[in-house]
Amino acid sequence: MTHLLKPLQVGPLKLANRLVMPPMATSKASPDGEVSQEILDYYAEKSMGGYISLVIIEHSFIQENGKASHQQLSIADDRMINRLHELATTIQNNGCKAMMQINHAGSATSYDIIGSSPVAPSVIANPRKGSLPRELSRQELDNLIDAFRLAALRTKEAGFDGVEIHSAHGYLLNQFFSPLTNHRTDEYGGDIYNRIRIHLEIIEAVRTAVGRDFPIFLRLGASDFREGGTTIEDSQIAAREFERAGINALDISGGFAGYQVPGLNGQGYFAPLSEAIKKVASVPVILTGGVIEPQVAEQLLIEGKADLIGVGRAILNDSKWAERAVESLKND
Repeated sequence: MTHLLKPLQVGPLKLANRLVMPPMATSKASPDGEVSQEILDYYAEKSMGGYISLVIIEHSFIQENGKASHQQLSIADDRMINRLHELATTIQNNGCKAMMQINHAGSATSYDIIGSSPVAPSVIANPRKGSLPRELSRQELDNLIDAFRLAALRTKEAGFDGVEIHSAHGYLLNQFFSPLTNHRTDEYGGDIYNRIRIHLEIIEAVRTAVGRDFPIFLRLGASDFREGGTTIEDSQIAAREFERAGINALDISGGFAGYQVPGLNGQGYFAPLSEAIKKVASVPVILTGGVIEPQVAEQLLIEGKADLIGVGRAILNDSKWAERAVESLKND
């Protein structure tokens, strides 16, 4: 894990080596999901100067029926590796580490996007998107696990520094995690341990594929913020199990509430979630959510709310944000 980040600096300036650019969809890929020149230019601009320790690339689909939107990046085919290698190299040449986020949309897509009925753990309409899916068969679950494995292997072959498994924002693995959408009666449904069984099998498959020294993160929707949904207590159990399975860091966000939760405001609004996860996990924890001021990010680190801070929209709106943040903290 430590080789992903810049060497720790002496003194109170923590943000300089704990700043993460979280995944944010650009919808700039080619129609088949290949890296475009627009994407290369976008990430070149955001990573310029090396002020961001780690850039996590926007979510990329692992199977065609897991595509969330038009012009989403693909990691579903070996043909994508060469252009993905260009993307990884572009970011690394600017002095930042680069990580790929791999995902399956499940019921958070539509027939118009994938040309078939969406799939999910159970036949329950997606609480965020409304799509009514069909239930995944046991054979399809085996295929899904293998698709994550192959996506992670392609990530490594493309030269990225690590891979992040997406289980947040109402996508497929979040759908397995949440009792709102997982009503299965087999070993993949029921209590929290059954609802994370698919996660643990994917982690095992990915670890076998990429080896012991390749970092694996997991983005966890730590609470659905909905009655009957996933709770932080569920996520504390899951976090312990994911760490035992070999996850190197946990990237904390919302579940079916998404990344913007009514009633939660202020900078670092997911801090109660990340702080609760830190109490049970020894791996690094990433906090995102509304951070726009470097002094606030620094304080969140000092207070132990997280080990790394993800800044998304501020960097999206201002490509010089990270540079200004580091310089302002030095001046302070």
